[in-house]
Amino acid sequence: MFARLHHVQLAMPKGQEERARQFYVHILGMLEIDKPEVLAARGGAWFRAGDVELHLGVEEAFRPARKAHPGILVDDLDALADRLATAGQPTAWDDDFPGHRRIYAHDPFGNRLEFLQPLAGDGGISGPAPRL
Repeated sequence: MFARLHHVQLAMPKGQEERARQFYVHILGMLEIDKPEVLAARGGAWFRAGDVELHLGVEEAFRPARKAHPGILVDDLDALADRLATAGQPTAWDDDFPGHRRIYAHDPFGNRLEFLQPLAGDGGISGPAPRL
């Protein structure tokens, strides 16, 4: 029934698109992609890297997602952690996800982001999907 996840939407405060670009493009290395014209008027920004697409939408009564978060598989977690550190972005390492190394970080708005790298031989699969 499901093919793949198209995107994850995170919220951001109004008028902060340049801060979003600085983080998602210049620090994380994502590309900004054009929003459809009808949606562009609402503000926010969309970013893509590989098969990962993140949409940041303006929320008037903005509150960061501190628990809910995207979990993004990466090829080189150490290089990403170094990029974040060089930019002054704190990270927290966590060893509690079997078969993966992972870190948590926050975007400039306080939204939680999780980055994972499968341990050698795991391939990023952490078990079969549950039956519904």
